[in-house]
This record gives sequence, C-alpha cells and structure tokens, in this order.
Amino acid sequence: MILDAARRLWALPPAPDPPVRVWRDWALVVLVTVTAVLEVTLRKDVAWPFAAVPMTVLLAGTLLWRRTHPLAAVLVAFGAVLVVEVAVRVSGTTRSVGLGSMGFVLVLGYALYRWGSGRQIVLGSAVFGTAFVSSITRDPTSLAETVAGLFVVTLPAVVGLVVRLGFTARTRALQDARSREREQLARELHDTVAHHVSAIVVRAQAGRVVAATDPSAAREALAVIEREGARTLAEMRTLVAALRGTDEAALAPVRDVADVPSLASTDSRVVVEQSGRLEDLGPAVGGAVYRIAQESVTNAVRHARAATRIVVRVTGDDDAVRCTVTDDGETVGPVRGTGYGIVGMAERAALLGGSLTAGPAEPRGWVVAAVLPRRGVGA
Repeated sequence: MILDAARRLWALPPAPDPPVRVWRDWALVVLVTVTAVLEVTLRKDVAWPFAAVPMTVLLAGTLLWRRTHPLAAVLVAFGAVLVVEVAVRVSGTTRSVGLGSMGFVLVLGYALYRWGSGRQIVLGSAVFGTAFVSSITRDPTSLAETVAGLFVVTLPAVVGLVVRLGFTARTRALQDARSREREQLARELHDTVAHHVSAIVVRAQAGRVVAATDPSAAREALAVIEREGARTLAEMRTLVAALRGTDEAALAPVRDVADVPSLASTDSRVVVEQSGRLEDLGPAVGGAVYRIAQESVTNAVRHARAATRIVVRVTGDDDAVRCTVTDDGETVGPVRGTGYGIVGMAERAALLGGSLTAGPAEPRGWVVAAVLPRRGVGA
C-alpha cells in the first residue's frame, strides 16, 4: 500500500495552468529587497552584510518563477542556503549570517506543493529536509525549538497541499457536473434523432403506398418529411454545438411543454390532450415533459403493432406536472421497457426529483407515466 502511494505520488502531474507572474510577485520581491537593506542597516550582528544583501536580493528573484518552475526555485534558494551553511562551518564564525528577510523561502515550499509535480515534490522535500537538518546540527536547539522550527518550515507546504487538494476537488466536481450535463444533452440528441427519423420513415412508407393512387397524399408526405428533416438538422446542430461547448446552443430555442401538441403532426394516430396548470414550469421540467412525450411516442410508433391510437396526456396542478402516454398496440421486437430510451427518461425524471414508470396497459398496449415537480430539484 505504501509502495503504491509512493508510485502515485511520483507520477502526480503538475497542477494545471499556473499563473506566470502577477503584480503581487513583483511587490513581494521589492518588499524582500527593502527588508534586507533595512535589516543589515539596523542589525549589528550580521557577519557578512555585504554578501547577505546581494544574496537575498538575487534569491528573491526565485519568487517570480516559483509557480512555473517550483523545483528549480527550491533548488536555487535552498542550495544557496546550504552553501552558506558550509561556508559558516568552514569559517568558524559564531555571528549570524542569514537574514530574517530570507524567510521568503518558505513561500517556495507552498509553491512546490501547490503547483509542482510528484517528482518535483519528492526531490524538493529532500532539499528542504537537508537544509533543515544542516541548520539544526550547526546550531543545536532544544527539542521544543526543533519541533517549532519544523512546524514553521512545513506549515506553508501543508497549506499549499490543502489548497491544491481543495482546488482539485472543486475541479473534479465541476467536471462531473459537466459530464452529467453532456449526458443529458446526448440523450436530447438521441431523443431528437430517433423521434424525427421515425416520423420520416413512417411518412415515407405511407407516401410510397399512396404514390400511385393519390399523388396529392404523396406530395403531402414529402412536405412532412422535408419539415421533419429540417427540424432534425436544426436540433442536431444545436445539441452538437452544446456538446462541443460552443455558445450556439444558448441562442437556439429550447423545446418546452408548449411544443407537445406538435407531436400530433408526426403520426395520424397521435392524439395530444393538455389540461390543468401548465404555465410557469421550470425550464428543465418543461423540456423534460416534451422529451418524455417525444420518446414515448417514438417507442409506440416503432414497437406497438396494430396500434390505432397513441394518446399523450399532460396535466398540471399546483405541485406537479404529469405526462402519460398510452397506446393500444401489441408489443413487437425487443421487449419494451428494456431499451436506453426508457432508461434515459427515468434518469431525466429522477434528476428533476420526479419519477417515471413504464409497463403494459390493460387490456392491451403500453403506458408510460411520469410525475415531475413543477420547478424540479435545483431547477
């Protein structure tokens, strides 16, 4: 388990889209520079003041690259710290060499854990640890001081890791929400294409039958096919644009409960009945009512053999809207209720806090019944 965790950490990619530089980075460099100059001026115990200020100012430049090159910034800054530690040991001086303004290197620890890859985090942590051990061995302290120092050094790194995990969780939640939305749009595409293509096929078959005996009926069938084909193309473009993430979908009209009566024009057997309070429905609810009715009619046209009547009833009250689609045909082909269409309708209803049932009707036929809250859950 530990080995697997280590492999996952090593393979962790860097955080996406790190900011290159912002004005706050330049302000921080200026602040470090001014602080270093004031510190050397006011303090009398700095061993090498003419080396401490240039080193601090030069290393402050790593702040400008800490997000895009976090490991390089850590290696440069803490590598310089280690070099100074070695020089101090060789010189044998007891006076303070480092400046308090060098505390900015802790920001590099935050950046490493916030933006770095797994490899960079591991290697940078090794550099952190080496510098910390070298510091406490050169100037031994009590256990409490050592623990406090370790806390100060690791706190920025922990904060960076927490911020990164929080951002990752939010990003994943957003991606999941987008995926769910795209699944819904994919179902919209399925419903649209299946319904209109079924209507086109039925009209084409009818037109071919009557073409020889009733040319006017054949021309009418061709006109219906033309309208259905154009509507199918328009809705496909809208939904495909939405799946691609463009803004075109937002400009196109959305199907609503007011469009349910248009289903009667797709097949002469379809009858639409609407009653009750159907105004002021949530947009998602109105669209769901239309798509459930459309999918149910499509299934009936496809699978209800010898059906003479397909009835779509939509009723509304103060709390909910109900959509019921019944036919009097016999089931043919795949068992109705086992396809993706029924599953999609049930998922759509559940997402809005409603319910959907589908099954045989008495004495024959099939019934699909959906109940949706007027505004939907979260609508």
